[in-house]
Amino acid sequence: MSRGRVARLVVRPVARLVARRTGPVRRTVEGMRIVIAGGHGQIALRLERLLAARGDEAAGIIRKPEQADDLRELGAEPVVLDLESASVEEVARCLEGADAAVFAAGAGPGSGVGRKDTVDRAAAVLFADAAVRAGVRRFVIVSSMGADPEHQGDEVFDVYLRAKGEADAYVRSLDALDWTILRPGQLTDEPGTGLVRLEARTGRGPIPRDDVAAVLAELVDTPATAGLTLELISGSAPVSVAVKSVAGN
Repeated sequence: MSRGRVARLVVRPVARLVARRTGPVRRTVEGMRIVIAGGHGQIALRLERLLAARGDEAAGIIRKPEQADDLRELGAEPVVLDLESASVEEVARCLEGADAAVFAAGAGPGSGVGRKDTVDRAAAVLFADAAVRAGVRRFVIVSSMGADPEHQGDEVFDVYLRAKGEADAYVRSLDALDWTILRPGQLTDEPGTGLVRLEARTGRGPIPRDDVAAVLAELVDTPATAGLTLELISGSAPVSVAVKSVAGN
């Protein structure tokens, strides 16, 4: 799909939604508008369901138009845009009027070295730059435990950890963002328990994707966690309690 075709798919719905919600970042009785990169990912789909259920306006950025109905069924708005080829201006148009942005995109376990750079690093940098351009301060990025821009090695997973680390470092450098970096442990498809351990350092451990999504939903609504890099594994604290604890409440 060409860049021009992508732009035609995106501009009209975004313009309509901007007319409905503009102004400073805040939670209102109408809920927040939250734009999620990687909108058809396993964590993002769970997050969109949670946000829609609590009355927020979730928009998921997807590459493939055929994925749109999956988001609509969850109550989310699909926005078709390829973050590997889009410009900052195109992504910023998707973010205009949003209260928060969540980067949950990833190249996936079957991808090679090239896409670890174009998605896990470059797309995250692009999304952060677009949030700054659109004036969206609240920014949450899903990273990986062990992410480090200085990580050594040439295997695919080494490149992945380095790409994630470089993306995290870039986001941290942007004073215009109230960022939070979330680094989950080993992701599983087990049903969520709602009980987690969320700290600066947790050590390795599993975490259901359900619980990662629940933590993300709390984080976007908790600006007091801005400036924190947090690891997440299963634990004994309810999600809301764990988030309030790291927020200092």
